[in-house]
Amino acid sequence: MRNIPVYEPDLSGNERKYVLECLDSSWISSIGAFIGKFEAAIASTTSAPHAISVCNGTVALHLALHCLDIGPGDEVIVPTFTYIASVNTIAQTGATPVFAESRASDWQLDAADVERRITPRTKAIMPVHLFGGACDMTALMKIADRHGLKIVEDCAESLGTTIGGRHVGTFGDIGTFSFFGNKTVTTGEGGAVIATDDALAARLRMTKGQGQSLTRRYWHEVLGFNYRMTNIAAAIGLAQIERLEPVLARKRNIAAAYRELLSQLPVSFQAANNDVVGSDWLVSMLLPQGTDRDRLMQDMAEAGVDSRPVFYCAHTMPMYRSDEGFPIAQDIAARGLSVPSYPTMTDGDVARVCDALQSALRRQGKGALDNRPRLRTEAIGG
Repeated sequence: MRNIPVYEPDLSGNERKYVLECLDSSWISSIGAFIGKFEAAIASTTSAPHAISVCNGTVALHLALHCLDIGPGDEVIVPTFTYIASVNTIAQTGATPVFAESRASDWQLDAADVERRITPRTKAIMPVHLFGGACDMTALMKIADRHGLKIVEDCAESLGTTIGGRHVGTFGDIGTFSFFGNKTVTTGEGGAVIATDDALAARLRMTKGQGQSLTRRYWHEVLGFNYRMTNIAAAIGLAQIERLEPVLARKRNIAAAYRELLSQLPVSFQAANNDVVGSDWLVSMLLPQGTDRDRLMQDMAEAGVDSRPVFYCAHTMPMYRSDEGFPIAQDIAARGLSVPSYPTMTDGDVARVCDALQSALRRQGKGALDNRPRLRTEAIGG
């Protein structure tokens, strides 16, 4: 049996056709028809008035912060439980990341803790919609309005996630996305920013292209960066986003199957508010207290199943180290495990993952697993 990876992209649509069009036309760099088409597709998917493509999700965050004039002397509140790019981009502007706690239910940023950390230097909040879920944007927007703060939504993992029918990234001033190889829509490397305000969108577009005027070539009006996406990457992205709905449907089915098949095991999943429809980007769970996660992952690997730990808390990293405790975030970071979640997984693949996880837990004596039946492929149709 083949090994089951945590993720692999599905490139079975028009990706090859569109890339060959780029090659045949010779438009392979940051100018070409697919740039505009992909940006229009992102705008349509999110219902955002403006979508601007960039070369990866990290620079999308940096561009957003820069164009909101965040810099030295400012503070930006960000969850400590997040991928490190969220924090690094704040530091890259010269601003100070201020860490906040997570919620135990959905692992997302705790709005109440955010408000407790606001100081006269606070300039912005960066909610990070983790693992295809969504932060409580209603509460966070109220906090931002009360204190006059900007909001940059990090939606790297949540394309396709909505809150009350509204796509994440459209609540704050700017939303950012990643199209890395393991994302629901991939361009290999790539990202985007979305915005509602016309003037802010124009600034984002100008700044990502070396600050060059949008109407006068080689006239540079502001300090800018080379954060442009290539036409080839946009071509892949357009082919990917054309199939977004069936991909999301399959990923949600996979997540539901995991929850059903693992319901007898002592693991727990992210919860979601009733108004959130998640994209189930990467199915992740908390292992029982006291589980040796590294040993469990090794046991699963020996069974041909890949897995990943969730993110370490940023405040434990050497360059951001703090003695302050974040017990909920640290517990999630210590016990969290991500399992294969790519859309081309078969039902049999899902069952194999569940069986490998159950066997690995049994070896560590977690729960009354020895008295429970082993999961079998037939449980979800093989």
